[in-house]
Amino acid sequence: MVIRPSLTRQVFLLPATAVLCFLSMLAQATEPDFFVAPQGNDQWSGKLPEAKSDGTDGPFASFPRAQQAVRQLKEAQPDRDLAIVVAIRGGTYWLEAPIAFAAQDSGTERAPVVYQAFGDERPIFSGGRPITGWKTDEPGRWSVDLPDVKDGQWNFCQLFVGDQRRFRPQLPKKGYYKIAKAGDATPEAGGKGFNRFGFSEGELDPNWANLTDVEVMPFHSWTASRLPVASIDAAGKTVTVSGHTTGTSWWAAFREGHRYLAVNVREALTEPGEWYLDRPSGRLTYLPKPDEDPQRTVVIAPRLRYLVLLAGDLAERQWVQHIQLRGLTFAHSNWTTPPQGQAFPQAEVNLGAAVAAMATRNVLIENCAVRHTGEYAMAFGPGCQHNRVEGCELFDLGAGGVKIGNALPSEWGDTLAPPTDDEALVSHQTIRNCRIAHGGRLHPAAIGVWIGHSPYNVVEHNDVYDFYYSAFSVGWVWGYAQSRAHHNTIGFNHAHHIGQGVLSDMGCIYTLGVSPGTVIHDNHFHDVISFDYGGWGLYTDEGSTGVVMKNNLVYRCSRGSFHQHYGKENRIENNILALGGEHQLQRTRTEEHVSFFFERNIVYWDNNSPLMGSNWKDNNFRLDHNLYFHAGGKPITFPGGLTLEQWQQQRNQDQHSLVADPGFVDATKDDFRLKPDSPALKLGFQPFDPSKAGRLTPPVLTQDLPPVPAAFE
Repeated sequence: MVIRPSLTRQVFLLPATAVLCFLSMLAQATEPDFFVAPQGNDQWSGKLPEAKSDGTDGPFASFPRAQQAVRQLKEAQPDRDLAIVVAIRGGTYWLEAPIAFAAQDSGTERAPVVYQAFGDERPIFSGGRPITGWKTDEPGRWSVDLPDVKDGQWNFCQLFVGDQRRFRPQLPKKGYYKIAKAGDATPEAGGKGFNRFGFSEGELDPNWANLTDVEVMPFHSWTASRLPVASIDAAGKTVTVSGHTTGTSWWAAFREGHRYLAVNVREALTEPGEWYLDRPSGRLTYLPKPDEDPQRTVVIAPRLRYLVLLAGDLAERQWVQHIQLRGLTFAHSNWTTPPQGQAFPQAEVNLGAAVAAMATRNVLIENCAVRHTGEYAMAFGPGCQHNRVEGCELFDLGAGGVKIGNALPSEWGDTLAPPTDDEALVSHQTIRNCRIAHGGRLHPAAIGVWIGHSPYNVVEHNDVYDFYYSAFSVGWVWGYAQSRAHHNTIGFNHAHHIGQGVLSDMGCIYTLGVSPGTVIHDNHFHDVISFDYGGWGLYTDEGSTGVVMKNNLVYRCSRGSFHQHYGKENRIENNILALGGEHQLQRTRTEEHVSFFFERNIVYWDNNSPLMGSNWKDNNFRLDHNLYFHAGGKPITFPGGLTLEQWQQQRNQDQHSLVADPGFVDATKDDFRLKPDSPALKLGFQPFDPSKAGRLTPPVLTQDLPPVPAAFE
């Protein structure tokens, strides 16, 4: 296929999205230049999809060899105006090192470099290693000796058996222990945190095997730490950990009554599906589940921390660009507990990602899967602009789904800091039509999609579910200082089963900082359950300013559908907010400016909770044209015990609002469509269709995987 000059001119007069779509179709239509197959040979030409019968030629065997061939082809054809396509046959490719893209691997807008699955085949690039050579003892336990572990060359805290995550033994077997006595900020922690706490009789034992490989995992408020044991004082019932918590504030402390777990206890290896790695001896022991056979069951332990690195040179302004990854699966990324543990104030965004990018532009990752990770699935750090993640499946995640504004492979430095200039700015990422599910399996405070110091991002039509903390987090400035997180759009997403009673202070959507132009619209949010306080659907926190939240369906949130801690002039419009737990609406802080405008919303509930909770003492908010209804017939009162009429007269709020049945089709079955005679329509409420929220196409690459087990209760 040849692009004629006249056609080329016409294409570039189209909008950018149309150009990208055209180039996407072009790449798919172009015949592959090279092939890769598990049975290939890097000494062959790579020009054939399968080996010749005489074994003299065929596909390459490895991704790096294909990269080398692409570079050589680009040098030979510098004016090429067709995509360079590498087709990858199905099978598993065991990576010896991360797939690494540098600026020299880039394509151009006219000739992108495409690495894609061959037809409908499913290539998997694994950062793990299959475990074989199992021996079985009389109780039925499997064991194998791993010399690399014994020699200190390899360590792992995840294991995947039959494509399903397995966990290390922990105590207690059900539920949690409770901290018996809070620790003080100690000199060993440099006054920066806590490194010890008191426990109850019989919970922790100084005689446990490999004691410093045992981790205590305390749950704070919206975070959890994972800290190796340094010592246990049985007489004093005190445990001291390596490292310390992230600070001395109440939310990071070892507080009396807070929950904790003891993880990786060899003596607790008792239940089918549990495993233990004895590092000094290098022996891995696994207790099989029924029907698992050491000769047939595939067991994989992760080895590589990063699977794909797109690493341009920000200082030299050399970008990785115009590369496309299509239909590929990246699996089994490693993470091990650092010597000082893992403790971070919020969202676990100091962690890395299996697929990490820096100084990367106009890259497309489409119809790919990232699964069985130790940290986040994907991350876009400094200098990343105009990249797209489309139709991807991020599944069974040690931490979260996507980070925008931070990538943080250790060699890239502090990528949590604000960008130093516009070229370093992370902006214009698109996350669309993705399945982001079953997160927080090692790090429960991780986020489905996190946006830090980054503007002009679009996150739409995604399914996000089964997380222990917030589904979406936008902003990384606490208060009213300048923020680069503005003009972000979070729309048409379906997020549910968030929190699940594990952490507190969360929302389906969480915002903070000055964010003009940020719009959260047409989302379907439900079933947000916190452990303690703070299970909200729409949550404007810490200086959120200029945020618009409209056309969202929100229901069954343990605290309430909407909460603003503090912020300025946000607009909460045309939402259906239903079935909150402790209250329906919450406002925390009194400020001199207008906190928010709350207009044309439907608020509906059926329990004994009040309409409004916390602080409504001042009048610096604007409520109007809302419809309120208690399905159980309970009288609705406003702050101060006021009726709607008194609220209107004494506080000048809700002047045109009503208390009336909104006329849902069937709220008991989560059908919140309005009947034609709904009184909400007379108030100016504009019906929207929640069925349009969520992923537009079904998942393919992860649809046949077994269920992902829960990590926490």
